[in-house]
This record gives sequence, structure tokens and C-alpha cells, in this order.
Amino acid sequence: MSGTRHAHPWPNRMWPQPTRRVGGRGMNRHLWQTSDEPAYPNMDQASVARVYDWLLGGKDNYRPDRDFGRKILEENRHLKRLVRDNRAFLGRAVRYLTQEAGIRQFIDIGTGLPTQNNVHDIAQRYAPESRVAYVDNDPLVAVHARALLASTSPRLTLYIHADAHESVTILGKASAAGLDLSQPIALLFVAVLHFFEDADAVVAPFLDAAAPGSHLVISHGLSRPEMASVAAAYQDQLGVGTLRTTEQITALFGGWELVPPGVTPLPDWRPAVGEPATDRAAAELGLGGVARKPARVVEKGCVR
Repeated sequence: MSGTRHAHPWPNRMWPQPTRRVGGRGMNRHLWQTSDEPAYPNMDQASVARVYDWLLGGKDNYRPDRDFGRKILEENRHLKRLVRDNRAFLGRAVRYLTQEAGIRQFIDIGTGLPTQNNVHDIAQRYAPESRVAYVDNDPLVAVHARALLASTSPRLTLYIHADAHESVTILGKASAAGLDLSQPIALLFVAVLHFFEDADAVVAPFLDAAAPGSHLVISHGLSRPEMASVAAAYQDQLGVGTLRTTEQITALFGGWELVPPGVTPLPDWRPAVGEPATDRAAAELGLGGVARKPARVVEKGCVR
């Protein structure tokens, strides 16, 4: 999402727009939209989603996005690698959820512009009946969604135009579209929570609504000295951004049971056999993890 997937400098869900827009990864076929009509995209200002697209080598970006992308690469040359690591982490997490955890329902908050191997591509490859709800509030993401709405059968993949703070709207529209919230779901906040100063308040309503056995996927920018200048650039241009420590990122899982190996650098979370080695300098810039909701959640000494 553009500035509410989705802060910290990573392009896939990069940082937000000055209001609460979020821009993240992407969507693809079999999409239908449940939303109010979004505003037109602002092509005169860099967009979180489009900068991410440029860093991934995509074509859905404009001069302001490319200029800003070059600027942050000057501050930290490892950002392109970080974005690729984030995409790979997302893929491994979704494969785990479908193949090992048996999840068949996904809500991807801060999805961003279309890329290859999106959540529904991966989930439906292993479990064709999987339902995926993509959520974003970037107008350009909505434009791409509308262009893909022609393929409405089967209705397994939908797009909800909403801000990440709007949990009631998101969950209500997902339920109306066929997701069964009384059954386990996967909640994906991949490279999006560093868009929010109040990330815990964004996540909490979704965690409370999820059924036991649900899973939470988070990736997040890590607070490190080498990211300070990138963070400053996002603050100056987009107006918001919150890098967090390992402890703060772990706390966002809300007491859910962490799936081994826990919260780790992105390339270290269940790497595939034979997966190419990554740039360790890039690996130290972000963390990711997956957690499962138990029957009772113990958080800060309280059982709920």
C-alpha cells in the first residue's frame, strides 16, 4: 500500500505517501474489485508502489519514481537486493502456508503493483481452491486491478480498495466475497508495517478477528545506522517512516507462536535447498517471520 503494503526504504511496500496511502507488491489475473472509486494516480510525485516497481526492474513507474529510486540507491546500494530478498521471503512464506500449514485463505495488506509470483499465483499453484484478498489504497494499483477485472471466474482472487487502518471494512468485504473468517486465514503484512508509526494498532484488530490456527506473516525494515539516510529521504519526500529494532518487530506478532526459525533476516527464513547465497549486507537490513495463532494468546502476561 502506498503510505498507510506495505516505514522504511524498501521498495516493495516502500514508504507511504504523506497521508495514509500504502504501496506494495502487486496483483494479477482473476481479480474483481470491492471498493469505492479511487482517486486518479498522482504521476508528478514519487509513489511507494511505483518506486518499488522500478527497483524490481518493472515498467509501471514514472520519472519522479525513478529519480527518487536513484536517490535512495545512492544512500544505500543494497536496496535492490533487499527488495528481491523480500519477494523471495514472501514466496517461501506462502508456500509454507499452503503446503505445510494447510492455509487456504489469504489477506495480503499493502499489495502494490503487479509482479510475477504474487500470493495467488503461489497459493493456487499448490492449492487451486485458495482464496486471496489483496488490499491497497494506491490509485494506480486500483487502475491495474480494474484492467484485470474481466477475468472474474473463478472468483478466488479479489481486490479491496482500502487503507490498512480500515480493518472493519477490509474484513467485512473479504467475508462478503467468500472468505470464512471462522476458519484459519493468513494475514500478510509484508514490507508494510514500517509505513506506520502505530503499526501495533494497525495489526491488532486483524489478530483479534482471526480464528485460532490462523497465521501472520510480517517483514519489516530493521533500524540500523546504514539505513538512517534512506529513512531521512523517505521522511523528507513522503512524510512518514518508522524503522524498528528486532524486539519491536517481534512484538508486532502479538504473542502468536513463531514458526521456526522465528524472526530472522529475510534470506534466512527457511531458504530453499540450492537457493543462491545473498548479499549479507542487504540481509541485515530487514527481518521476517511467520507466526500461528494458538487457542489462547498470551501477551505481556495477559491471556486473551
